[in-house]
Amino acid sequence: MTQDLPTPTLETERFTMRPLVPADAEALFPTLSDPDHAQFLIQAPFESVEALGDWLCDPDWNGRSWSGIDRSTGELVGRIVAVPSGEGTFEIGYGTVKHRHKQGVAVECVRRLLAYLFEEEGIHRAIAGTDPRNVASNRVLEKLGFRREAHYVESCRSHLGWCDEYYWGLLAREWRAAKPAN
Repeated sequence: MTQDLPTPTLETERFTMRPLVPADAEALFPTLSDPDHAQFLIQAPFESVEALGDWLCDPDWNGRSWSGIDRSTGELVGRIVAVPSGEGTFEIGYGTVKHRHKQGVAVECVRRLLAYLFEEEGIHRAIAGTDPRNVASNRVLEKLGFRREAHYVESCRSHLGWCDEYYWGLLAREWRAAKPAN
């Protein structure tokens, strides 16, 4: 389905979001191989750059993936994704490299992705799922105007076992009405 949809380069004030390429695995590996960071991921920490690259660039995955690049340094600072989830709906996801946490990377990049999806592609709804214990990720969604719609108990199996999941949603009309601020 998304093979027909573009993964355009998107600009924010501080970042260029360009399509992810296999070489990006090297920059993401220190974060996605870290057990503390991976505690909120379904996937266990990666043991090699090659394994991470294979996962990031899986040809059977039906989503689109961007790498956030700091325009002032050229450093890869995060990964942002959009995955179709029913008619007019995309699930979004994001991750920031660990040494750039708490710098607003995810909020700025996901805000730009949402603007693109709602305003240029005309989607109806964006959704996201998070681990309730992941305070930082939940705060990103709150800042962007998402509403928490559900708390599913032990609904998601990760490498650490059964986990709860928050389910978040944002409608196009809510996006247009709020135009979330920084």
